[in-house]
Amino acid sequence: MNEWCRKKPLEWQVYVNKEVKVTAAEQEYQGWVFTVDPVSANIVLVNFKDGGKASIVAVMGHAVEAVDVLREGDSSMADQLTSLFMPAGARSYSREELKNRKNSLRDWLEKNRIPFTEQGAQQETLCVAGVLTVNPPYGPEDCSSSNEIILSRVQSLIQSNPGCPQDQ
Repeated sequence: MNEWCRKKPLEWQVYVNKEVKVTAAEQEYQGWVFTVDPVSANIVLVNFKDGGKASIVAVMGHAVEAVDVLREGDSSMADQLTSLFMPAGARSYSREELKNRKNSLRDWLEKNRIPFTEQGAQQETLCVAGVLTVNPPYGPEDCSSSNEIILSRVQSLIQSNPGCPQDQ
């Protein structure tokens, strides 16, 4: 096992959103680190081409001999990397927006006398009647339940919430 594979995930995290040169099995790769797989130590590199296109290369962790940081990334680079892997039409929310959406949904559930609890390490998941969960960003598509009747009704209720604007 090489030195790269012996690193811990927090040690790999320092490379994310940075431009690096990776020496692996007598070959060199250069690009922006999108992520490092914590199990295999594989590195996902992104290179941006003209016209907004991007090329993606995965370097196998077992072959990595050295990783050198060439340039630090900023928040716009992090956003650009993240946007490559987001589904079309998806958007990200700030902590404040998520808090407002959660509070709006909580108020709407209370107004409609729907029992719920908050779960998770940061109380970010709403558990409705013990059989359905709603995760951030708290839209109808963020509901999960094995009971299809309850799932359908809670999704309809969330869609009718006047306090939370629907995503376009």
